[in-house]
Amino acid sequence: MMGAGKSSVGERLAERLARPFFDVDAWIEDEEGLSISTIFETRGEAAFRDLEATVLESFLANPVASVLSVGGGAVTEQRNRTAFVEQQRVVWLRATNATLTSRLGNGSGRPLLAGKDPSAELARLSGLRDRMYTEVADVVVDVDDLTIDDVVDHVVAALV
Repeated sequence: MMGAGKSSVGERLAERLARPFFDVDAWIEDEEGLSISTIFETRGEAAFRDLEATVLESFLANPVASVLSVGGGAVTEQRNRTAFVEQQRVVWLRATNATLTSRLGNGSGRPLLAGKDPSAELARLSGLRDRMYTEVADVVVDVDDLTIDDVVDHVVAALV
Protein backbone atom coordinates (compact mmCIF):
# COMPACT_ATOMS: atom_id res chain seq x y z
CA MET A 1 0.00 0.00 0.00
CA MET A 2 1.05 3.57 -0.47
CA GLY A 3 2.91 4.81 2.58
CA ALA A 4 4.22 1.38 3.58
CA GLY A 5 7.80 2.33 2.69
CA LYS A 6 8.32 0.49 -0.59
CA SER A 7 10.69 3.02 -2.16
CA SER A 8 12.74 3.72 0.97
CA VAL A 9 13.04 0.06 1.92
CA GLY A 10 13.65 -0.98 -1.68
CA GLU A 11 16.56 1.42 -2.07
CA ARG A 12 18.17 0.33 1.18
CA LEU A 13 17.56 -3.36 0.38
CA ALA A 14 19.19 -2.98 -3.03
CA GLU A 15 22.23 -1.37 -1.40
CA ARG A 16 22.47 -4.19 1.13
CA LEU A 17 22.17 -6.87 -1.57
CA ALA A 18 24.41 -4.96 -4.01
CA ARG A 19 21.72 -5.09 -6.69
CA PRO A 20 20.25 -2.43 -8.94
CA PHE A 21 17.12 -0.68 -7.66
CA PHE A 22 14.22 0.39 -9.83
CA ASP A 23 11.13 2.30 -8.72
CA VAL A 24 8.39 1.64 -11.26
CA ASP A 25 6.47 4.84 -10.46
CA ALA A 26 9.63 6.98 -10.69
CA TRP A 27 10.50 5.31 -13.99
CA ILE A 28 7.04 6.05 -15.39
CA GLU A 29 7.28 9.68 -14.30
CA ASP A 30 10.69 10.04 -15.97
CA GLU A 31 9.61 8.33 -19.19
CA GLU A 32 6.30 10.18 -19.48
CA GLY A 33 7.60 13.52 -18.22
CA LEU A 34 4.53 13.71 -15.98
CA SER A 35 3.77 13.01 -12.35
CA ILE A 36 1.68 9.97 -11.48
CA SER A 37 -1.02 12.38 -10.28
CA THR A 38 -1.06 14.14 -13.64
CA ILE A 39 -1.27 10.84 -15.52
CA PHE A 40 -4.25 9.83 -13.36
CA GLU A 41 -5.92 13.21 -13.89
CA THR A 42 -5.38 13.45 -17.65
CA ARG A 43 -5.51 9.82 -18.77
CA GLY A 44 -7.34 8.03 -15.97
CA GLU A 45 -6.45 5.12 -13.72
CA ALA A 46 -7.02 2.45 -16.37
CA ALA A 47 -4.49 4.08 -18.72
CA PHE A 48 -2.01 4.38 -15.86
CA ARG A 49 -2.46 0.69 -14.96
CA ASP A 50 -1.78 -0.30 -18.58
CA LEU A 51 1.36 1.83 -18.62
CA GLU A 52 2.42 0.41 -15.24
CA ALA A 53 1.94 -3.17 -16.46
CA THR A 54 4.02 -2.51 -19.57
CA VAL A 55 6.87 -0.98 -17.60
CA LEU A 56 6.68 -3.73 -15.01
CA GLU A 57 6.80 -6.39 -17.73
CA SER A 58 10.02 -4.88 -19.12
CA PHE A 59 11.63 -4.83 -15.66
CA LEU A 60 10.60 -8.41 -14.95
CA ALA A 61 12.13 -9.51 -18.26
CA ASN A 62 15.53 -8.16 -17.20
CA PRO A 63 17.83 -11.13 -16.43
CA VAL A 64 19.83 -9.08 -13.92
CA ALA A 65 18.70 -9.73 -10.34
CA SER A 66 17.37 -6.45 -8.99
CA VAL A 67 15.06 -4.89 -6.43
CA LEU A 68 11.84 -3.34 -7.71
CA SER A 69 9.54 -0.96 -5.90
CA VAL A 70 6.10 -1.42 -7.40
CA GLY A 71 3.09 0.76 -6.74
CA GLY A 72 0.54 -0.67 -4.33
CA GLY A 73 -2.14 -0.85 -6.99
CA ALA A 74 -0.13 -3.00 -9.40
CA VAL A 75 -1.67 -6.10 -7.82
CA THR A 76 -5.10 -5.08 -9.08
CA GLU A 77 -4.10 -6.26 -12.56
CA GLN A 78 -4.28 -10.04 -12.96
CA ARG A 79 -1.42 -10.03 -15.47
CA ASN A 80 0.83 -8.41 -12.88
CA ARG A 81 -0.17 -10.88 -10.16
CA THR A 82 0.56 -13.75 -12.54
CA ALA A 83 3.96 -12.30 -13.41
CA PHE A 84 4.81 -11.78 -9.73
CA VAL A 85 3.93 -15.35 -8.82
CA GLU A 86 5.73 -16.88 -11.81
CA GLN A 87 8.86 -14.76 -11.92
CA GLN A 88 9.66 -12.98 -8.67
CA ARG A 89 10.10 -13.12 -4.94
CA VAL A 90 7.54 -10.66 -3.61
CA VAL A 91 7.70 -8.87 -0.28
CA TRP A 92 4.55 -7.31 1.13
CA LEU A 93 5.33 -4.43 3.45
CA ARG A 94 2.16 -4.58 5.50
CA ALA A 95 1.08 -1.61 7.60
CA THR A 96 -1.99 -0.86 9.62
CA ASN A 97 -4.40 1.80 8.48
CA ALA A 98 -3.26 4.01 11.37
CA THR A 99 0.36 3.82 10.21
CA LEU A 100 -0.50 4.51 6.58
CA THR A 101 -2.74 7.44 7.52
CA SER A 102 -0.05 8.87 9.78
CA ARG A 103 2.57 8.64 7.05
CA LEU A 104 0.40 10.02 4.26
CA GLY A 105 -1.28 12.86 6.14
CA ASN A 106 -3.87 14.53 3.96
CA GLY A 107 -2.93 12.37 0.96
CA SER A 108 -1.46 15.24 -1.02
CA GLY A 109 0.09 13.99 -4.26
CA ARG A 110 -1.68 10.63 -4.03
CA PRO A 111 -4.26 10.47 -6.82
CA LEU A 112 -6.32 7.71 -5.23
CA LEU A 113 -6.74 9.82 -2.09
CA ALA A 114 -7.54 13.10 -3.84
CA GLY A 115 -10.68 14.70 -2.47
CA LYS A 116 -11.34 11.81 -0.07
CA ASP A 117 -10.92 11.10 3.61
CA PRO A 118 -7.45 9.46 3.52
CA SER A 119 -8.08 7.09 6.43
CA ALA A 120 -11.40 5.85 5.03
CA GLU A 121 -10.02 5.46 1.51
CA LEU A 122 -6.91 3.61 2.72
CA ALA A 123 -9.13 1.24 4.67
CA ARG A 124 -11.29 0.67 1.58
CA LEU A 125 -8.26 0.05 -0.64
CA SER A 126 -6.72 -2.33 1.88
CA GLY A 127 -9.98 -4.23 2.03
CA LEU A 128 -9.89 -4.66 -1.74
CA ARG A 129 -6.19 -5.40 -2.09
CA ASP A 130 -5.18 -7.47 0.94
CA ARG A 131 -6.39 -10.70 -0.69
CA MET A 132 -4.31 -9.89 -3.76
CA TYR A 133 -1.22 -9.07 -1.70
CA THR A 134 -1.64 -12.39 0.11
CA GLU A 135 -1.91 -14.17 -3.25
CA VAL A 136 1.48 -12.91 -4.48
CA ALA A 137 3.54 -12.38 -1.33
CA ASP A 138 6.37 -14.78 -0.53
CA VAL A 139 7.31 -12.71 2.52
CA VAL A 140 5.18 -10.45 4.71
CA VAL A 141 6.80 -7.88 6.98
CA ASP A 142 4.65 -5.89 9.38
CA VAL A 143 6.32 -2.48 9.27
CA ASP A 144 4.34 -0.43 11.78
CA ASP A 145 6.90 -0.15 14.58
CA LEU A 146 10.05 -0.82 12.56
CA THR A 147 12.75 1.47 11.20
CA ILE A 148 13.76 1.17 7.56
CA ASP A 149 16.85 -0.78 8.60
CA ASP A 150 14.73 -3.11 10.75
CA VAL A 151 12.46 -3.81 7.79
CA VAL A 152 15.46 -4.47 5.55
CA ASP A 153 16.88 -6.85 8.18
CA HIS A 154 13.58 -8.78 8.22
CA VAL A 155 13.45 -8.95 4.43
CA VAL A 156 17.06 -10.10 4.07
CA ALA A 157 16.56 -12.77 6.75
CA ALA A 158 13.43 -14.04 4.97
CA LEU A 159 15.01 -14.11 1.51
CA VAL A 160 18.22 -15.96 2.36
